[in-house]
Amino acid sequence: MLTDTLPLHRPIAFLDLETTGISTAHSRIVEIALFLVHPDGREEQNVFRVNPGIPIPADAVRVHGISDRDVIGHPQFSALAPTVEALLRGCDLAGFNIIRYDLPILTKEFQRSGRTFPLAGRALIDVMTLFHQRDGAQLQKRNLAAAVRHYCGREHVGAHSALADARATAEVLRRMLQRHRDLPRDVGLLHAYCRAARG
Repeated sequence: MLTDTLPLHRPIAFLDLETTGISTAHSRIVEIALFLVHPDGREEQNVFRVNPGIPIPADAVRVHGISDRDVIGHPQFSALAPTVEALLRGCDLAGFNIIRYDLPILTKEFQRSGRTFPLAGRALIDVMTLFHQRDGAQLQKRNLAAAVRHYCGREHVGAHSALADARATAEVLRRMLQRHRDLPRDVGLLHAYCRAARG
């Protein structure tokens, strides 16, 4: 359980997005997963399939397997924005490459919906940053699957499913804290550590 290694004073949400592409300015969300860990150790998961309102490119479909047909009848992000905002209210945020990828795309989607998504006052923990700073440099691959293999001793089943990625990221963080005893055991200090590691 994550709270055995990282005491929490408020929930932390592990966020993962599947999208229409790699551009943080133009990509749209097709699936969003929020895996919340509460201070008492309780876990909560929410997954939303999203109609991006634009065609999903073949390159993106090859990554996550979500096609135009799969989003028919699902809401666009603007309809989900109030729910996502409510679920994340009062949460710190974590993810794998969350700073450079997931958060810019999510913020842009909120802007398109006529809403703001404030990050001020939240701790942001980028597990990819920790992985690259600690052990990633010595590995041939430095993605989430490599982190799961390295820290958890297993293959990452369900890679590029938003929920599988969010849950795997939480597991990697827990195992990383167990292995590297000098990493901070405080969310705020981990936030500062990630920021310093990014330069």
